[in-house]
Amino acid sequence: MASRFVDRAVIEVAAGNGGNGCASVHREKFKPLGGPDGGNGGHGGDVLLTVDPNVHTLLDFHFRPHASAGSGKQGQGGHRAGAAGETLELKVPAGTVVLTEDGEILADLTGPGATFVAAQGGRGGLGNAALASRARKAPGFALLGEPGEARSLVLELRSVADIGLLGFPSAGKSSLISVLSAAKPKIADYPFTTLVPNLGVVTAGDTVFTMADVPGLIPGASEGKGLGLDFLRHIERCAVLVHVVDCATFESDRDPVSDVDALEAELARYTPALGGDLEKRPRVVVLNKIDVPDAAELAEMVKPELEARGLPVFEVSTASRKGLRELTFALGAIVEEHRAEQPAPEAERIVLRPVAVDDAGFTVEPDEEEPGGFVVRGTRPERWIRQTNFANDEAVGYLADRLNRLGVEEQLARKGAKPGCPVTIGGVTFDWQPSTPGVVQHLSGRGTDVRLEDHSRVSASERKEARRIRRDGVPDETDAAEDEEA
Repeated sequence: MASRFVDRAVIEVAAGNGGNGCASVHREKFKPLGGPDGGNGGHGGDVLLTVDPNVHTLLDFHFRPHASAGSGKQGQGGHRAGAAGETLELKVPAGTVVLTEDGEILADLTGPGATFVAAQGGRGGLGNAALASRARKAPGFALLGEPGEARSLVLELRSVADIGLLGFPSAGKSSLISVLSAAKPKIADYPFTTLVPNLGVVTAGDTVFTMADVPGLIPGASEGKGLGLDFLRHIERCAVLVHVVDCATFESDRDPVSDVDALEAELARYTPALGGDLEKRPRVVVLNKIDVPDAAELAEMVKPELEARGLPVFEVSTASRKGLRELTFALGAIVEEHRAEQPAPEAERIVLRPVAVDDAGFTVEPDEEEPGGFVVRGTRPERWIRQTNFANDEAVGYLADRLNRLGVEEQLARKGAKPGCPVTIGGVTFDWQPSTPGVVQHLSGRGTDVRLEDHSRVSASERKEARRIRRDGVPDETDAAEDEEA
């Protein structure tokens, strides 16, 4: 059973999540607090699309549209870093175009080994050993791993061929490609025999070129009639378009000139959707089936009219192989001319894009949904939010310090932010309390931060004294003496 041809697929890719960092303290005999030794989390694996010459269809993605890479492992004590997630490599055929759901082209994979990062793995979180500093010698927290990128992508296969054969159903395109190359397409005498594009390799002297047989078109194909224009994307890369015309058709309302005009009209309608320059590609007209006497007479009649339009015309017969040699070498010469006009491929260059001097790396804008609020957008602030464990006060204080050093607080003040106003970063909203310039923040116990402590809470000693008073009903003697002195 022949494999099914699929030239378009929608896939869901998800990169691996980064592993969490570890908050650990080294302990040994006679040395209970030997310093932080929590390791970093491993990075999440990427999802890659790589061109493989042995892959010719997107069939695998049609049946398995979901792909996920491995996640990074969590760091451990003893300065042991977590293992990185395994990268997932997906094989695609040459000529695969990667697009977003909105139609934006992200990559055009043509050459063997061409690679595109479909989804970026998340960064691993830093352990408390990496977060230790001169001011924070034993951090009681670690950073969380960053979630991996997840998105939907559209894959379209656009065949890489030098010659594209166009024509009405049963015009002889499959027969032509079968006698010019070693391709063995399905051939029959009923319409729409060719349901998928066929590729063949043709040799003309020292020139070797590829030929693609596109399924038959009919008038109104751009409106969904027949097979539609689903397969016309395969001719976008073709250097030469060949109109294969059936001169032995039994339909009274058709003739070679009207067939060529109808095909050109459908191409003109589809060209804006392709976004290419099909109207500038050289055309060749092949008058087929001249082994039939009536077809030979019709070909001689219409040949001068087509040549008057500047179109090279060849009379051939795939049954008797008449005129095929002349056609092969003519196509080879056109392909060679096209290749000579192409610019020489440039060597890969390293592109450096330095950050602008006035680029702060983030923006502060008023919140349209929250009156008086602000939204902070930027790669680093949003990543820091994702890596913060908000259940740990010390981690939240560390986040505040990082945002302050980046200049977020200063920018908020310039925008008119007031203490207590809601500020949203990366989907997390909190009440902004600016730091006091010039005041040294004293570090507290591990996992806590004095700036986040609620001083209105009743202490343990106060609860103990209140319980004693309820039990005995007599205040402490020291407190009574102090009340008398007052």
